[in-house]
Order: sequence, then C-alpha cells, then structure tokens
Amino acid sequence: MSRISIIAGALAACGLALSANAQVNLTAETASPVSVPGNTMLSLAEVASKEGIANIQVATGPTLTNSVQNVAEGKTDIASAPFLLTFLLARGAGPYAKIGKEKGPELAGKLAVLYTYRFGSYGLFAYDSRNFGGWDAVKGATIYNGPPRGAALNRARALIKLATGLDDGKGYTGLQVNWGQAIKTITDGSADAQVLPLNFPDGRISAALASGTITVWSMPKDKFESEAAQKYMHAPGTVGVVMPKDGLFGPGVTVVSEDDKFRAIGEVGGEVVNVSMDFELAKALTRAFIEHMDVFKARTPFMPTVYLGETDLKFTGMCGAVPVKYHPGAVAAWEEAGYTIPDCAKP
Repeated sequence: MSRISIIAGALAACGLALSANAQVNLTAETASPVSVPGNTMLSLAEVASKEGIANIQVATGPTLTNSVQNVAEGKTDIASAPFLLTFLLARGAGPYAKIGKEKGPELAGKLAVLYTYRFGSYGLFAYDSRNFGGWDAVKGATIYNGPPRGAALNRARALIKLATGLDDGKGYTGLQVNWGQAIKTITDGSADAQVLPLNFPDGRISAALASGTITVWSMPKDKFESEAAQKYMHAPGTVGVVMPKDGLFGPGVTVVSEDDKFRAIGEVGGEVVNVSMDFELAKALTRAFIEHMDVFKARTPFMPTVYLGETDLKFTGMCGAVPVKYHPGAVAAWEEAGYTIPDCAKP
C-alpha cells in the first residue's frame, strides 16, 4: 500500500497552489491511483488544499472492504466505498461476517456519503494471442476476477454467473490477485482471460496493450436483458451500463457485441465519511467537489464518463437496499448548488 501526501510540490505539478491556511488534517483511503476512486480521492485532496479546507493524506491501494470499516470505526476520515460493501456491512455478511449481524448494522449506520460515482463496468477481455473464444470459452478456463476479497470479486463472479451460468471453482478457475499486481497478472499469462472493472478508456487495458492487442466482449444482449440480470441490476450499488462500442477503449482494442452497443454491469459508490464529521467540514468538502468538478473530470480520459455530479438514483444507486445516506453537510452543499437530492437519500 502506497501513501501519498498532498503537499505543495505535488499540487504544483497539477497546476494547483497549496493554500497556507488549510484548517484540518484528514486521512483517506482509496483504491489504486489509476482507478476511478483513486482519481476522485486524489482530486478531492488537491481541491481541498487549494480551498484551504483540509490537508488530506491519501493511502492508495488498500482493500476497500477494510477502508469502509475503518471509517465506520473512526480510524480513517474518508474512504472510497462501493455501495455493495455498505449493504454487506449492514448485514454482517460476506467479508463482514466476522463482525456479526449486531455490530454490522451499527457500523453501517455511522457512514455518510459526500458524493457518488461509477467505479467501473465489469467486462470480459483477453489478448488476441490467446485465441480466447469469449463467453463461450469461460468454461474450464482460468479467469482473473479481482482481488482475494471485496466488492470487485463479488461483481465479477456475478457477471460470469449471469453470462454463462458458471460458478467460480466449478465451471471455471478463478484467479484472485491484489490490485497492485493487476497489470503484471494480465500481461504474464497467469489467466486465460480477465473479468475486471473497466472504464472508457480503461487504464489497465491501455497499459496491457504494450504486450499485444486485446478483445473485450460485451455481455450477451439476451443475458443482459434477462429477468435475472435485470433483477441483479437493482441490487445494492449496481447499475446496468450500455455504451456505444465504437472507439470505446481506443486503438488496439476490439469490442465484440451483437450490435453497436457494449453492455456491462456497473458498480457505483462514493466517498464516505463518519456521520460524526463536522457539518461545515462535510459541506465544504462537498462544495469543493461540486465547484471544481472540472478538475476531477480532467484528471484522466475516462473520468468524464463515470457519472460525476449525478444525484439521480438511476446513476447513484442510493436508497432501496443501500443503507447509507448523504451527510447533512453534503445535502446542504448539493442543494445550495441547485441540485435535487431525493428524500430517500437524506438523513
């Protein structure tokens, strides 16, 4: 796990000046720097320093399962949280089974949201040199499907199940490797293919192209539109994603689909803090995000496509079975900026 302190030199490299009167020091945990949550958290740290709101020390690369729990327990101030994890925490289930069904809901109740975004859209891809046959070839294959535990592995397994009916360890062999080794795992041939969260364009695929051209397979249209898949897309922190396939991942990548669309299962979540965070601090952080959204979107080519600045439930995935709501300070910032926050997402 790497730790990145947002200091004057780093800010200067991004074209932002460090304010001399930052009021508080905060800690944050997020995914790898090349991921959507990594980019949003690092951008938040930059704009918070610029505005004199806070100095945020960002740890990149931890398992977000642990990060979410750390915020709930007051050990970390801010974390990137797939909403699926907040659902599982509230039930003391999955990676939080050891916490139990009594303490889990208590911890989940201590989480509050500043803003949301789409973490990624899960898809199948492989090097052309592997001559992989797409979804029909998953049976009996070795598939790299994420880190050893957490939301990404659950999503990848669910997508494969919906697309093929196969289970990890039975119909195919799942390979789990931490995010820090993702590029190496993709390029060294440890797996026949990958089912991982993707962006448009995707940083991991772009890096892997140095070792050869790649094909990405859309989720089969009939499977995507099936009753089972549509029901799953209403699961906590889940959205269906349909994008034009042409040029979606850039040169060197072929997208296979029955038509001109790429279909995938999307993971949504956001930046969470403890409900005890000061109202004005949460408001200021959220306002900094809203007012400097151009900084967030300009950070990488894929950031404009990840639903930044959305408050509509079909993009945020909030309410329903998702237990977390916006922090009161965040609600104030959004509404003062002219956005509508659904009543079900308010504390």
